[in-house]
Amino acid sequence: MDEQPEATPGRVLDRRAELSEFLRSRRARLKPEDVGLPDFGRHRRVPGLRREELAQLAGVSVAYYTRLEQGNGRNVSAEVLDSIARALRLSDAEHAHLTHLAKPKAHKKRPVARQQQVRTALCQLLDSMDGVPAYVVGRRAEILAWNRMAAALFGDWGRLPAGDRNWARLVFLRPDYRELFVDWEQKAIDIVCALRMDAGCYPDDPRLSALVGELSVKSEEFRRLWATHDVKEKSHGLKRLHHPLVGDLSLQFETFRVASDTDQALITYHAEPQSASAESLRLLASWGTDATRAVRTV
Repeated sequence: MDEQPEATPGRVLDRRAELSEFLRSRRARLKPEDVGLPDFGRHRRVPGLRREELAQLAGVSVAYYTRLEQGNGRNVSAEVLDSIARALRLSDAEHAHLTHLAKPKAHKKRPVARQQQVRTALCQLLDSMDGVPAYVVGRRAEILAWNRMAAALFGDWGRLPAGDRNWARLVFLRPDYRELFVDWEQKAIDIVCALRMDAGCYPDDPRLSALVGELSVKSEEFRRLWATHDVKEKSHGLKRLHHPLVGDLSLQFETFRVASDTDQALITYHAEPQSASAESLRLLASWGTDATRAVRTV
């Protein structure tokens, strides 16, 4: 594998602005009736809950919550964040994201510019997984390592410059990946949600900021999805693909966090036994490098 490019100096994401916009977006999606409050209909001037209503539900003063929503989370306690998360009905992933944004010092800081390395044993495991498309993804949706079947299924990433081996760039900037994923919109949402989680954990990462800036300029779809401030983690699920050689596939994916580096995850794909998709995967495996060359589009 080629080395990942080193981070270059540049602006970073504004953590206070991220905190403010996240809280506003979560408050705006709640209706009074969702939380047992009366709705006065046309008399409401803002979408969702008012700050006063949210503060009441969380058991904090309006002034305190207002300061937090303005991005000032310096002295906020974990208990108050828990109360606000419950009032906003946040998911576990959203709760974790709120905590990262409000209390970054509570989390171990790691050097974001350091190149991520995949352990040799993990690379060997990838190579041994015959018939199973698998790859390792790191921060910023970077594709760090993959096996032969992943290349046959998704394209020959080895022929791409290191900086282009990135799921966000592939999905938002490459037409062939728009055609590959039957539900392209959901794949795009998943990627943006993952990048949002990264932004909460590493707001001072210049490479992540540069990626977000690049995609915001080049893709209207990315700008739209990034503005939602949605975050979530998907550990498993179904992906439907339309491969240029074998046609439609329905594959289950599983995500395994790497214990030695939780910023890395091993992703595997498999088909239901005796299904048409399983036969298509066997066909791709038999073609091997010939299939990789056939799906090359760059």
